Amino acid sequence: MKIFAISDLHLSVNNPKPMDIFGPTWENYIEKIFDDWRAKVTEEDVVLLAGDFSWAMKIDDVRADFAMLKDLPGKKVIIRGNHDYWWKSISAVRNILPPNFYAIQNDAIKFENVVICGTRLWNIPDLKKASEEDIKIYNRELIRLKLTLDSAKKLQEEGDKLICMLHYPPYSFKEEDNEITKLLEEYKVDAVVYGHIHAYCRQKLILKKNEVTYYLTSCDIVNNTLIPIEV
Repeated sequence: MKIFAISDLHLSVNNPKPMDIFGPTWENYIEKIFDDWRAKVTEEDVVLLAGDFSWAMKIDDVRADFAMLKDLPGKKVIIRGNHDYWWKSISAVRNILPPNFYAIQNDAIKFENVVICGTRLWNIPDLKKASEEDIKIYNRELIRLKLTLDSAKKLQEEGDKLICMLHYPPYSFKEEDNEITKLLEEYKVDAVVYGHIHAYCRQKLILKKNEVTYYLTSCDIVNNTLIPIEV
């Protein structure tokens, strides 16, 4: 079993929103992703989709976006991004998922010897500038991060590897330690997958930090290819 990751697909079958207005990297990007997917992934593999899956506003509208991926090989694991407005309750999401799709929210899932957990997260607030609302959301996401990590630990057995999916980056471009990275280290996470960042990225695509490997997987940043996750 191999593990791959990509994020920020921003699909829009029922809510047309051409992405190529954001630059040439987005031209025919879905076709490029799918071609790369079919070349790399087998039915035994896992693909992590770290948020901003669709522009859909309603749960029924996102069905067509899932249908685009249902025939692609592998098991697909998805978390919510900041633009996934269609994502309401986790039960509603799971009710519409095609076969071989799995959604994570405050819990975790295990494939062979790899446990996968995840949460959306939020912008890391600058306490001198952040609004009370941003700080409130950030603190709530820290709680959700701990919930998903706790769930993962219940599934994890000796020798199992642990991957955490996030949508927002777990650190700023300065790559400094913070509450998020300390929590990931405390739970001995092996790899972290995240997205959200697009053009003018100042962060490394792969960063090894205090025994945790971080992977930035926004599709436009990684040239619309699936990134292999090593654990």
